[in-house]
Amino acid sequence: MTRLITELLNIAIPLFAASSMAAVGFRYRFRQITAPFRNLQGMVLVLLANFVLLPLLAVLIVQLFSLHQPLAIGLILVASAAGAPFAIKLTQICGGDPAFSAGILVMLLIVTIAYLPFVLPLLEPGISINAHAVARPLVLTMLLPLGIALLLENQWPGLGERIEASLINLTNISLITIIALTFASKLYALLSFGIGAVLAAVLLLVSAFGIGYALGIFGTDTRKAVGFTTAQRNYAAAMIVATEAFADPDVLVMVVVTSVVSTALLFPGAWLMKRYSPHPALQSISK
Repeated sequence: MTRLITELLNIAIPLFAASSMAAVGFRYRFRQITAPFRNLQGMVLVLLANFVLLPLLAVLIVQLFSLHQPLAIGLILVASAAGAPFAIKLTQICGGDPAFSAGILVMLLIVTIAYLPFVLPLLEPGISINAHAVARPLVLTMLLPLGIALLLENQWPGLGERIEASLINLTNISLITIIALTFASKLYALLSFGIGAVLAAVLLLVSAFGIGYALGIFGTDTRKAVGFTTAQRNYAAAMIVATEAFADPDVLVMVVVTSVVSTALLFPGAWLMKRYSPHPALQSISK
């Protein structure tokens, strides 16, 4: 049963990543997706939040909870990996702009590919990582579908409208499958290391949202998108690195623990934020 769940996850995760990125590429123009890049100060702050402040915060958290080394490495690894397709869905749920989120995601993904091989020796001296092994699945499941969709929509305008419903259904089905299978197969990880590991993951993710929200200065309507894009870490990249670079399986288990906590925390949080956010008309009146 465990093997079957693993095989299904190996299908569902790339399918979700590819379909969500393709849907963004078909729905939005290249200029919309690259809009965040035109705000240099905003992009610098996003990079600061994801690749400086969050890893440093993770170091403080592992000391606060006295996590032993493999768990500490796993948490810092998660904090160092950014650019996950779930961020687009979270942005949609909370009522943000998916195109803006996709632009931030693309930048974070590219930096993560270059950043992880650099930061790993700091976690454990003497360790090495194959950068190609990290980059290949991320490029194939995220950057490539986005680029192909943008090119097809530019070549045949209106194509996205005809297949959008199918892409959305595929994205939603794969997302539900991932959430269900993750809880079914990895719930033991939440219980095996006690409350300390879980609380460390909760503190990291809540703080990540707060950091992203505070530094998301692109505009008043973008702070939520930056917050969730910062809080949703790139667990695919972290799992690849944990499996390839570290012999201790507890490193991978801590990544899994944080991913389960993320699923349980961020999706309901995005829904609640949407539900209890002031109506746009009321916001405009209050300004």
